[in-house]
Amino acid sequence: MKIRIDVLGIGFDSLSMDEAIDRALSAMEGRSSKYIVTPNPEIVMLCRENGELMSAVNEAFMVLPDGIGIVHGARILGTPLKQKISGIDFAQALFSPMAEKKMSVFLLGAAEGIAEEAGNVLSSRFSGLQISGTNDGFFKEEENESIIQRINSASPDLLLVCLGSPKQELWMRENAEKLKVGLMAGLGGSLDVFSGNVKRAPKVFQKLGLEWFHRLIKQPSRAKRMTNLPKFAFAVIGRRLKGK
Repeated sequence: MKIRIDVLGIGFDSLSMDEAIDRALSAMEGRSSKYIVTPNPEIVMLCRENGELMSAVNEAFMVLPDGIGIVHGARILGTPLKQKISGIDFAQALFSPMAEKKMSVFLLGAAEGIAEEAGNVLSSRFSGLQISGTNDGFFKEEENESIIQRINSASPDLLLVCLGSPKQELWMRENAEKLKVGLMAGLGGSLDVFSGNVKRAPKVFQKLGLEWFHRLIKQPSRAKRMTNLPKFAFAVIGRRLKGK
């Protein structure tokens, strides 16, 4: 029986990176179109306002803690997680064994042309990784079925769904039964990073758990969204004080 660590209503899997990779590879071999989500504190707070999103996240095959805030929150609540597993680090760790096995990935998301650029970079970096197809993330609702047909024709081992939250989580949950893929993973803006169009925070920011701060410096327009971080902290402390 799967046991999850509850952080403000979201059940996180307490896994090491190696354990998460092993689970993902096993799921791909089973080809059951399961999906992985990687919530950070901002997404947790969105879930508390959106019941449909919360259900989609909690129904995922794996729920990985993307953000040091989640790890700190779980520790404050007295139920520590093994480690932070950011979505982009998870994907990069997964690509290596996939490349060795000549497995395939379909890239869905980002602006026009970005997924193709990301595919070129990834196939060069991970020799043996097969890019089975790409599609941008700005498609209309009436185009959804044709995109699903494209994905099914490619029959990838892994489908990266990079549509941003909550769209990607809801999309994976809604379309899982229609898709013929090994596994799906919702990874937000990862394609922009993989393509080289967006630079990731320097290593020192990553090690200190301050990637969110680096993004804020680079994109001051994110300030309103970042108000969810103190809200998350206060909610965790409040839950701890109430003993719930």
